[in-house]
Parts: sequence; C-alpha cells; structure tokens
Amino acid sequence: MSESFCIITTTCGSRAEADQLAELLVARKLAACVQIAEISSTYRWKGALTQKPEFLLLIKTRTDLYAEVERVILGNHPYELPEILQIPIVQGFPPYLAWVEENTRVGDGKG
Repeated sequence: MSESFCIITTTCGSRAEADQLAELLVARKLAACVQIAEISSTYRWKGALTQKPEFLLLIKTRTDLYAEVERVILGNHPYELPEILQIPIVQGFPPYLAWVEENTRVGDGKG
C-alpha cells in the first residue's frame, strides 16, 4: 500500500507564492498536506553560481496524482524551470497513509 503514495517537492521564491500553491493543491484535493520550510539554495543557473533563499514545499499525495500535481505546479509557478521531484514512500504509518488517501479523493463528491 505504501508505494501508492509519494512526496512531491518544489521550491518557490517567496512565502506568498508557496502559500498560494499549497492552498491550491490542498483545495483541489491533489495533496492531503503541504509543508513549507524556509531554506537556502545554492545552484548554477545560466552559467552563474547563485545562492538564494527559497521555500521548499513537501507535497504529500498519491502516486497516481503526480501528473495532475505537476500540471498545477507548472501552471501556477513563476520559475522558468521549477523543481518538481517525486519521492516514493516505501513505508509509512498505515493510519497516516489512510488519511492521505481520504484527503486526495478527487471528484468523489465528499469534499
């Protein structure tokens, strides 16, 4: 059952952008929970070494919703090349995973 779930990560440049994306994903039942953490990222972009503060989103969802989550992120993200990574959940606390399942039932008429 655990392999049916994943965490999708993305980053935003501001807290407001991160909050907006998190609310959109949860409201559409594409994520049961989105955690936001302030981080510092160091990377190379267009040949220049860059270091900036960002906000990391940890999106808890079902594996089969990845494509729709990616579509929503791409449609609402200000970055030219946003991070969108899927991390499979190999094992998890069954009651928590049941809660994720319950809160990501898109179109079931219960939300």
